[in-house]
Amino acid sequence: MSDLTIHRSRTRTLQGIASAGGERPLDGRLGLDVPRETWPTAPELKRLEACGYGWVQLHAPPIEMLADPLCVQRHADCLRAVLAPTSLRVVLHAPDTLAVGTPLHDRAFAGLLDYAVAVGARIVVLHCGRFPLAEGVAADRVEDRLLAEEHALRRFAAHAERVGIRIALENLAPVYPQPQTRRELCHAPLFVRDLVRRIASPAVGMAFDLGHAHVTSQLEGIALVDVLAAALDETVLFHVHDNLGVRRGPGTPPGVLPLRLDLHMAPGRGTLPWRALAPLLLAHPAPLQLEVAPGHRPEPLRLATVSAELLTRS
Repeated sequence: MSDLTIHRSRTRTLQGIASAGGERPLDGRLGLDVPRETWPTAPELKRLEACGYGWVQLHAPPIEMLADPLCVQRHADCLRAVLAPTSLRVVLHAPDTLAVGTPLHDRAFAGLLDYAVAVGARIVVLHCGRFPLAEGVAADRVEDRLLAEEHALRRFAAHAERVGIRIALENLAPVYPQPQTRRELCHAPLFVRDLVRRIASPAVGMAFDLGHAHVTSQLEGIALVDVLAAALDETVLFHVHDNLGVRRGPGTPPGVLPLRLDLHMAPGRGTLPWRALAPLLLAHPAPLQLEVAPGHRPEPLRLATVSAELLTRS
């Protein structure tokens, strides 16, 4: 987990940045994502605290493990031990392919909520609406699947209310350019917002992914700031990262995957309109969870400092 390593020679700088008066950047709202298939250690997480992060996002084990109560217990016990020395608040991200509304995936999500309780997670992020835009008979099948997903979410919302966990439904985006016919419902942030509104539970909100919405708003020809403003009331978590939007011309900057849209760059390295977004983000209480790919990630102190400055100076 070398991307979470901070050299001891930075300790004095660390203490100065975390705060002159003991406060953390953005009042502790910043979080950092631990990359998938990476296991954190307690010293590494303590270093994140020293950098001023108040949150950490961790990725849940695979669906088959979550559906097995014994695996859930064993895995959660190990993670709880790692988290114990820290005061970091935890966001737990469901497996990307987990889609409630089918027997196996419902068992897995029930296991994920148990896992979240066991490790003290406050928010669980879930993908939803991963179904294609369709017509005719195919549209009927999609509608049936959507109804099953929404029904399952209502059941899980009632359980989440009882155990004090927020379920945050995330908007997605195409990873690479694709035909309009292959777009998915979750690529529209306001589709996710409307699903949250229909469920109408205090335990269910939206994980507004800024990088994903930057791509999809450009594809639709609308302003990202307008989309964000329309979803603020339902948002309980922000996923924060940058990208180059919809690149239609030739050429690729050095170190950037050709044609890829969803790049997960550090804030300020892409083309998101941070100056326009910052006032809305600053006025909102939800955590600002940084999701920066390891290949684009500076060391945590610099990432926290630059991100906080970008949002507060814009």
